Amino acid sequence: SLTRQICCRDTSTRLTFDKWAQGQWLTQHLSLVVVGPTGVGKTFLACSLADHLCQQGYAVRYFKTADLLSELKLAKVDGSFPKLRKQLATFDLIILDEWLRDALVPNQARDILDFLDDRYRQTSCLLATQFPVDQWHPQIQDPTLADAILDRIVHDSLRLTLKGESMRKLTSALTSPANSHQETPAMT
Repeated sequence: SLTRQICCRDTSTRLTFDKWAQGQWLTQHLSLVVVGPTGVGKTFLACSLADHLCQQGYAVRYFKTADLLSELKLAKVDGSFPKLRKQLATFDLIILDEWLRDALVPNQARDILDFLDDRYRQTSCLLATQFPVDQWHPQIQDPTLADAILDRIVHDSLRLTLKGESMRKLTSALTSPANSHQETPAMT
């Protein structure tokens, strides 16, 4: 099953996924914050959840945060910003992957704040990030905007913290136990 593929090693994560896959948190207009180190499966979990929710009829859109910021910036330049904001507001769920991977400068923070204002208690967001919530504030360079952004996210969001080794490392042909006796070929 999809759930087994996602969370086969952790029963509590699997149960949490099953509950979230039902979509009740979307009807309550809550958001979801998924935190964990590189490679632990945040993006896979978010996209699997999105796929399941789409099958139930929810409208979902995925962005890497940097790509959303680029689209918002371009829309301001070419005059399509109001149209883009209206379009984004139609999605039941927008996933922002790699949330705060790069610090937000004030212009980006204002764009994110506008984006969150459009969605606040109307629709939902899923934020996948390496940073625990208590480390978000310094990643937003304007403290006032940081306060406003966090205020719109943290009070109405469910949270899941993933732990463990990178799945890329665990599934690498070079690091798997079956190949541990083989030498890596020399590059010349």
